[in-house]
Amino acid sequence: MDRRRNPRITAMLPVRVWGVDAHALPFMQLATVRNISSSGAVVQGIRRRIQPGEVLEVQSGDDKAQFKVVWVGRTGTSREGEIGLETLPAEPCLWDQDLSRYSELVGTG
Repeated sequence: MDRRRNPRITAMLPVRVWGVDAHALPFMQLATVRNISSSGAVVQGIRRRIQPGEVLEVQSGDDKAQFKVVWVGRTGTSREGEIGLETLPAEPCLWDQDLSRYSELVGTG
């Protein structure tokens, strides 16, 4: 049974992510959003060690918002390099308000 609060939509969206890694070093890198919901996203391609609870800035196109890291994929697993992000209260939604738009784009190339 799925315990998620909001439905997720598969998406492959390029984003820019920046913040502070687990070694307290600032970083900025390009990554890909793998899926989205109205309350967060899963980002893949993260090469830095990030701690849950950290706040990161994510930019999609010209829009930016801050997110809290709620989980980090374990090293040596298929989730390595992935992070789960939760939208912070009062932050703008980076994804189109109509999430069905993204589901239509997936698979169309």
